[in-house]
Amino acid sequence: MYQAIRSAAYEPDPTHRPWTEPLKVMRMGEELHTELTRLYARTVRQSNHPVRLPVRQLNSLLRAMAPGIAATARGAGTDFQAPWLYGREPVPEQVIASLISTWAVGLGQSQESDEDVGEASRGDEEDELLRTVDLALNQLPAWQTEHVDLTETRLSPGGTAEPAGRLYSLLPESIAFRLAARPYRTRGAELAFRVVSCDKGAELVSWPPQRYEHRKRTWYYSALVTISVHTVPFAERFRVHVSTSIRRWATHVNSRGPHLRGATVLLDAPLTWADGSDTGYRLTGNTIGFDRGRGRIAWRRHSPALLLPDLDIVRSYPDPEDLLAAPEKWINGRHDIAAGIIHSAGLGPHGVGPGLMPKERSEIDAWVEEGMRPMLRRVPDLTRVTRHNTPSLLPRTASPGDGDAREADRALARREALAGTLRGSPLDIEILWQSSETLSELLEALPKLIGLSPVRPAIDGTEHTLRWQAHGLDITIRARPAGSLAAALPEPVDRKRPRAARLAAAVADRCALVEDQVQPPGAARGLAIIEIGSRDRFPVPDSDPKSALRIACARAGRLTQFVNLPEDTAGTLPHRARWTWLDAFRQLGAISPPAHRVGAGIPGDLQYVAIWLVRLTKKGPTRCPGRRIVAVRVRPDDGPGVVHGWDPELAHWVPYPQLLLSLTEDRGPWEKDRYGHGGENQWKAEAERQIKTLLFQLRERPTLLLASAGNLRQCWPGLANGALVKDSLVFGDAAAQRLAVLGPELRLVLMRDANNRDEVPQWYAHDGNGRAGFSRGVWGLPDPANRVFVSTADVPHTATLPKGLMKLVPTTQGRGAPGKSAWNPVYLELTVLGCLPGETPAEPDDAREIADRPAEWATLAHQLRFHDDYPPLARPLPLHLARLAGEYVLPLVPAPSEERETGGRA
Repeated sequence: MYQAIRSAAYEPDPTHRPWTEPLKVMRMGEELHTELTRLYARTVRQSNHPVRLPVRQLNSLLRAMAPGIAATARGAGTDFQAPWLYGREPVPEQVIASLISTWAVGLGQSQESDEDVGEASRGDEEDELLRTVDLALNQLPAWQTEHVDLTETRLSPGGTAEPAGRLYSLLPESIAFRLAARPYRTRGAELAFRVVSCDKGAELVSWPPQRYEHRKRTWYYSALVTISVHTVPFAERFRVHVSTSIRRWATHVNSRGPHLRGATVLLDAPLTWADGSDTGYRLTGNTIGFDRGRGRIAWRRHSPALLLPDLDIVRSYPDPEDLLAAPEKWINGRHDIAAGIIHSAGLGPHGVGPGLMPKERSEIDAWVEEGMRPMLRRVPDLTRVTRHNTPSLLPRTASPGDGDAREADRALARREALAGTLRGSPLDIEILWQSSETLSELLEALPKLIGLSPVRPAIDGTEHTLRWQAHGLDITIRARPAGSLAAALPEPVDRKRPRAARLAAAVADRCALVEDQVQPPGAARGLAIIEIGSRDRFPVPDSDPKSALRIACARAGRLTQFVNLPEDTAGTLPHRARWTWLDAFRQLGAISPPAHRVGAGIPGDLQYVAIWLVRLTKKGPTRCPGRRIVAVRVRPDDGPGVVHGWDPELAHWVPYPQLLLSLTEDRGPWEKDRYGHGGENQWKAEAERQIKTLLFQLRERPTLLLASAGNLRQCWPGLANGALVKDSLVFGDAAAQRLAVLGPELRLVLMRDANNRDEVPQWYAHDGNGRAGFSRGVWGLPDPANRVFVSTADVPHTATLPKGLMKLVPTTQGRGAPGKSAWNPVYLELTVLGCLPGETPAEPDDAREIADRPAEWATLAHQLRFHDDYPPLARPLPLHLARLAGEYVLPLVPAPSEERETGGRA
């Protein structure tokens, strides 16, 4: 068993002087900013908000074609006095001017026709504005030398080290170029890297790509190293996270035409500025997608590739349709230009598996550590803080007989949980099936899972009816073909209406169909299990009926669980049938955490409460934006199967199934972005008001509040790392408030995962002798006052690859290694933000006065990730339930009559 884990994270080395670089800095200047804004203002609709110059494409172009540029700062579109360009060397001003001028031509093209102004007049006005821009470019602000401290830090009031704002983009770029200057050597091979700028920092991509021959096809892939800057609550120094993975390149694209939602293309092109000494280090990010106005695949408007033909008339740059038709031709390069389409699931299958195993990751990490010295050092390793890694789970056994006894115990626990949540009410289940094989497995799996005797179905035509009345349960199942209920939603006839309105009309039609065919459950608890095709069977946008069926069944008083057709899903049919029922039990609230094994420091009547923010955009399942706070409460001492959710309108707790059904209803203007562009602060204030109301209801007993920082800080800014204060909460602009004021026995554990932004680092366990792997446990620094811990779980039994598997440079024994998918357990950061910090009493038996041990509350949150029926969860069980409740948040735009009745609030 490993006793330490290592994070791929680095911090400024306090023994080294500040990392100061003499960089060249240029500002946009007031005159140029004013003229560019005037030019752009012609193309946008009138608004009450100031025009913000869209410099994203320009920044990408400058980084691509003037790679003496180290980084581009954020905010140049609004603040002309702020530093804009950082250079390792002063790029000639005529080069900068040429690039800005090329970009400005596209910026000035009007996007809307104006009936009051003729074409000639608009053209004259645009020419005049472009001449004014050219005059401003002749007087670009001069480069200035500035000694930039790349470790500049300030401490927040709560003691969290925060880097200077510009370091979030400048430091990753500086590190990336530093690492790219030296190749990565391993097992006689050498990988060279290129720098790619991205929103979350910088990337290193090995170039040219590696090749993997499999089944007479060639697949391409590269090593990927992502560098980003982050903070850790209450840490004295900020962190640089360096994550490693595989970047796969598409060479066989299945998605074409209108169904291509978008794909990222990295372009390798020579400089048009031949005198630059900093050549050959960058790949330029671009995006292609289907342009409905032009009826073809085209570059998206933020892509610098749109402007390259205007800057370089000699070379032939790839056309997006040609690139998509023959990606392998371009990834190998034509003349001195190459391009690679980054593979995604929507582009079809790929022969190379994602991810790296810990041994290979540790070797790249050592290469990174060497390149960071002496300015940055690795953060200290973390060690175990407890021997109790799991709660009281049923024992695992090897013999078949003992295995049967264990499954009987689990069936009994499920049956008690189901009886606990039903509380004597019947359970009425409708199964709408498409394949008889799926129906048979579902009918066979249910009695096994809850320890009931099999029942032969009563068949009435094509309908099957089963009923169990035993052990306090009354369960009825009616099974019949799904028919047209599971068919695709029809394509809209009137395409002039907004997509959300068209989809809402289609949902209404499907709801009417369900109302005609699906019986209400009456006094019983209702559930519908629907067999349906996978997403690939509904290629037409907005034709997948899942959301419509969920809304329709909820209106009929039924929860919904979907199961895919046998041919649409990997895995055996018995396995999928089992998981269908387990997910249905979860929706019914028939699930409770096992008893913890933390110790006497945890109150016996403790309740768990989790809060989750559901935030949908116009790209969501109903094409309608929506926001909803979801809170779930679990009280283990109330018996099995007792889960409740908070109803903000009724201001009290309701059974979890009732919460799910209510979430499909439209109940409040703030949940659907009705405040408009200027209402974010109002929306956050309303969200915080709801959270404070909820906390007030938790005062009557000890409570562990669980929240995800990456999720909830979108509506509760006081959970940002820089705003955190130990044992306190911050709401709005008010000062930090002691947690004890909100609840005398309230504890709060705040958690973070990678969150698609590498907010937590990658990790691997090690023994100090070169051996690397994974390990389950709770980890932290050996400091009793430490508040930040790490929870890691097991690798599932389906992901048992050798820890030493090498994919970048496969060994002779592992030539098929690139085709393997590497799975890595979640690194979950646990910050014990609030606990009882009272003084340790002189009399040790006075338990009420003993201060909490933060490590115990982190251990409790960790143990809540484990359950007999599930592999380790990514989050503690109450938070898992709150997040999955978001599947029922399905807002719809109101029908015209409803809009009039509500005063037009849409």
